[in-house]
Parts: sequence; C-alpha cells; structure tokens
Amino acid sequence: MNNKDKLFEEVKNISEKLRDYQIAYYVESQPIVSDLEYDRLFDRLKQIEKENPNLKFVDSPTQRIGSDLDSSFEEVAHTIPVLSLNKAYNEEEILSWIDKSQRKVSDELNYVLEQKIDGISIVLYYENGILVKAVTRGNGTIGNDVTNNVKTITNVPLRLSEKVNVAVRGEIYLEKKVFERVNKTLEQPFSNPRNLCAGTIRRKKSSESAKIPLNIFVYEGFFNPSIYSFNSHVEILSKLKDLGFRTNPNICVFSKTKEKAKSLLEKNHIEGNSLSFKDINIEISQETKNRNSLDYEIDGLVIKVNEINVRETLGYTVHHPRWALAYKFESPFSQSVIKSIDIQVGRTGRLTPVARINPVEIGGSTISNVTLHNQQNIDELELAIGDIVEVSKRGDVIPAVEKVVDKNEDGNINYKMPLQCPICSTPIVIKGSHTFCPNDFCPKQIYGRIEFFVAKNQMDIDTLGPKTIEKLLELDLIKDVQDIYSIDFEKLSNEKGFGDKKIKAIVDAIEKSKKQPFSRVLISLGIPEVGKKIVDMLLKNGFDSIDKLFEIVEKKDVDSLCKIPLIAEKTSKNIISALSDPIMQKRIKDLKAFGLNMSESVDTLLIDESFKDQVWAVSGSFDNFNPRSLAVKEIEKRGGRCVSSLSSKTTHLLLGKGGGSKKAKAKELNIIIIEEEKFISMLDVKKENDIEVSYKQGELF
Repeated sequence: MNNKDKLFEEVKNISEKLRDYQIAYYVESQPIVSDLEYDRLFDRLKQIEKENPNLKFVDSPTQRIGSDLDSSFEEVAHTIPVLSLNKAYNEEEILSWIDKSQRKVSDELNYVLEQKIDGISIVLYYENGILVKAVTRGNGTIGNDVTNNVKTITNVPLRLSEKVNVAVRGEIYLEKKVFERVNKTLEQPFSNPRNLCAGTIRRKKSSESAKIPLNIFVYEGFFNPSIYSFNSHVEILSKLKDLGFRTNPNICVFSKTKEKAKSLLEKNHIEGNSLSFKDINIEISQETKNRNSLDYEIDGLVIKVNEINVRETLGYTVHHPRWALAYKFESPFSQSVIKSIDIQVGRTGRLTPVARINPVEIGGSTISNVTLHNQQNIDELELAIGDIVEVSKRGDVIPAVEKVVDKNEDGNINYKMPLQCPICSTPIVIKGSHTFCPNDFCPKQIYGRIEFFVAKNQMDIDTLGPKTIEKLLELDLIKDVQDIYSIDFEKLSNEKGFGDKKIKAIVDAIEKSKKQPFSRVLISLGIPEVGKKIVDMLLKNGFDSIDKLFEIVEKKDVDSLCKIPLIAEKTSKNIISALSDPIMQKRIKDLKAFGLNMSESVDTLLIDESFKDQVWAVSGSFDNFNPRSLAVKEIEKRGGRCVSSLSSKTTHLLLGKGGGSKKAKAKELNIIIIEEEKFISMLDVKKENDIEVSYKQGELF
C-alpha cells in the first residue's frame, strides 16, 4: 500500500471514529471517549487535510469549524411542502379539531403532541446519506441556502448511517444559558435567543457561525415512498433517530388508552409521555406551566395525526396541512387605535417611525408608544393612521403592533415615511431596511451626540442634563461635542436658572471629565457597535491610543481589527469608516487640544485569582470607588466576572449606598452580600505585586 492509500485509509478511519464520537456526545449525550483523545484525532485529521486538500471530503468532521469565505445565501426552491400550521389559542379549539379529524375517517386515530421550539425553521436535504443543502423556510416555496453555516452545528449529521435520500425539517435554536453567556460578550446584545440564532445562521462567514453553539431538534422526515413505507409519525421519528438525528424526547402520544399510547412509543424505541385522550387538557396545562423551566424557548405546542395514511386523506390547504395544528401560548395583547405616527431622529441619523396609540394596559403596564421599526415593517402590516390594531408585548417586554384588526374609516392610505428629514429637510438615504438623514449637522443628531457624550457611562458630565444641553444649543453656545470645552459661561450668567453655583458645578464637571481615560473618550465618540467590551479588547490588543487607530484607518486595514476577539468584520469596518470621516477627525483633534486623554496604559495581567469562578454584581454608590467601574476593575483583576443583573448564577453582590433594591433579591437567591469596607479588606492590597494602592478622601489612587 503506497503512502497515498495509507493516508486515505487513515482519513477514513479517523472520520468514522469522530462521527461516532460526535453522535454519542451531541445526539445521545453519552460521551464514549475523553476530550483529549477526541482533540488528538480531530487535530490529526485537520493536519492531513491541510497537507492533502484532495482528502478533504464534504462530510468531513472538520467542516464543523466553518470557513472564512463569504456566503451569498443563494435562493433555493424547496422540493417538499414547507407550510405554516393552522393555529389554536385554547384547549377547546384543539379538542374540536381532534373531533373533526376523527369524524373524517373510520379508523381510530392517535395523536402526537410536540413542543413548538422558538427558533429558526430549516430543511436539511440529503443525497446518498450526505448533507447537500440546508435551506431556510423562506416563503415556504423558496428559501436561502445556509448550508455552510448549518454544517457548523455539531448535532446536524453531515453523513447519515444509511445512504438514503431524505428531506428533514427541524428547528435550530440556542439554549437559554448559552444565549445569556454569549449575549454578554456582544456589543449590541440581542433581545432573545431566537434573534441571536437567526443572526448566527445568516453570518456571512461560517467560521463566525461556528463560534455560537447552536442546537437542533428535527421533527419531520420526507422519504421516497417507493423505498420506505411508514405507518406512523413515531416510526418516522424512530427512523430519524437511527439515522443520527436529534429528536426532542419531550413528546406525548395520545391514544384511546394510556396503555396503547405507551405501546406505540415502546415499539418504536421512542422516549416520551403516553396518555389517553381525556388527559389532553392536563398535559397542555402542564406544558404551559413548565415552559419557563426548559433549557430552551418554546412558543407553543404542535399536535399531529400519528397515522401517515390518514394524513394523506386529510390533505392540505394552500397554507397548512389539515393533519396538524399549532397551539400558541397566550401573549398579553390588547386593541388600540393609531392616533399618529411620529418620526424620531437618532444621533446616528436613523429615522424611526413611532406609533402614538390610545393608551392600553398590557401585562401590568400602560402602553401609549410603539416603535414601528421601519418602512418595511409598516408595509407588511399595511398600516395607516386611524387603524385599529392588535398590540402585544413580545417576550412579555417589547410593545409591538402585531396586525391591523380594522382599517380606518377616514380614507387614510397606508403610511409612508417622509422623503426628507423632518428636522432639517435633508433628503433621506436608505441603507438596508432602514432610513437615515445624512446631515451630520442635523440639530437632532447634534443633540443626540452631545447627550450620549456626557452620559454617565461615557464622559459622566452629570451637570449637563437634557434641558441644559437644549439651552446651550438654543443660545448657540455649543454646536457640537467638542464645544463643551469652550463654552463662554459669561453669556449664561444672565439666563434664568443659571446662577453662580450652577455654573461652577458645570465648569467643575467639565474639567473633571478631562481626566477620564482614553477608553471612556473612545466610547463617548459614539462609533456604531463600539462600546465598553470592544474598547477593552482594542486596548488589550495594543490599540491603546488614537494615533495607533489612525494608522489602521489610513491603511484601511480591516483584517488587523478582525483578528481581535469580539470584533467582526462589520464592527471593524464601522470603526474605520467612522474614524475616516473628516468631521470625526476634527472632533477628535479638537478634543485632544482641550486636554482629553488620547492614549491609555493598559495592565492586562491578573493581580491574583482570588475571585476566580466568582460572578459579581455591583449596586449603589461608594466612597472609595467613584465611579463604581473602579470596583468592577478590581474584581476583574482578580479573576472575577461582573454582570449587570442578579441571577441564580451570581455569587456575590457588592452593595453600596442606594443599592438596596437588589438586596432583597440577593437574599432570596442566597447571594453573598459584601459591603464596601469588607470588599476593601478582601482586595488584600499587600498581595498586589509592585502595585501601590491606597484609599483616602473618598477616591481610589
């Protein structure tokens, strides 16, 4: 056997082992080999493929790590029906549907109840057992090809245990705990796991998708009927499981008797609950009650006829199969009237339509304003002023217009956003699905930039509140951010509400802000997607001055920034684009001339690991840590991690003055409560090698 044949055999053997290990670990949750052994084989396979590209096959286990090549998400036509489901909103509607289905056939039916995963619907297409396409649902007829990104999901089999042609429907999702962990690392956090999941599936580079540990449950298989004949849905689930797919064990089979339902599951080696028809109400109530305790989000349940031949008899409508029904969990909603639609202009120039509605009570709060996001959303709703609409709180938090219930009787046509900025009359520009005012000197943008710049988490000039900023702009004492440092305060002395004491407080706060570190200055510039986490990563990776960043900007070196953890290509381009703008460059030059810090020395070394594996929340104000971010830094320097809110995973609460609102919750969760004096003693300054720290006069030196 020559060397080429030996390598081929080695690749084949390693690949087979790794596939078995992946199924055992990710599908069956029963590891059969150590991580060390798995990594050893995986690295060996990567090495062979790198040196011998002809030995890298489409179903190689190394496909899980993704590619750096951009994906265009080609549109692909589905070869199976990818329909929506008809919906029920109470148990009576489900029972009525079951009764109607049963009356249409003579056979005694069984039903399968499955959880409706709140994720991204996907269709996996296999030819001869090899994954060839992964396509989003799209409009049900045509979807987007996201194959390379889906290949990075560890429990999506790249090769099946049989050389079969099959189309498999499933739901890609992100576990709640993974969402919480990953979302904390993002500069622009997502509102829920589903949105982060959708964003991950549509990343242009599959290597970026591979960084997010997505998951999948499959729930339908479409086999060639001339080769495979299935009598029931549970048989299909059993077959999918045998082929290497991950199915949801949280299913329930309903039959005339509990014993018959149990027999159906056992016969097909399927996990699940078995109940009789009389228990349907109880099971739905239990599923609804338990939804918040699951590791993943569900937004309802799906009940299906189990018998395949009956499914064919019941058939389909244009929109949905008649043999399945979705039960949607109730979401708080109410009806109201669109009184008007206003356009808000943000500091970046983005125009956002906001509906003003007659106030309604939803989920314990009064809703009178609802964002409409953009023109695309308005068009989809076919929304006009005066329409009666259904308003919900998505995720029990975010107010949203779900649909138009009745059109207005005033003859108002569907709303269209203006073609000019409502503030400065500059013609608008469209970027993607959003609308922008391109005028950097639009009064609303100027106000927004200044308000952002002086905020607590930025330069922290607390004496420049909204009304003060408005007054300074009205008197033409400031025209942009940098003018804060050259205000002629004599022109304020005769203004009502601006006495000597207030003016002195403003002057002192502005002077104090000049001592803010470069990291704060950089955040305060308001570059899109550039917040504390990104700035920290820039500094830790050597970009610790504005001059070093300008060197990157001059070269338009996107790749150098992309090498930094957390900085994706989009963020890198945002940084370079923002810092290339002549207006921004002048702003920075002026701020530098006024004495603001444009460089910062960063000590990335840990002092010790005394807080390792601890998760801290910080609440209230402190005598020795002002701002309290100084306390956060001390925790992080000792290996601890800080979070903004309390949860069962929080181990410590550093409690200052005015932080009592979190104290009760901390006690409820058995979180250790540490007050400032105790915290200082825990820092143990004597152990800090060559770092002299003293605490006096209310400041940390």
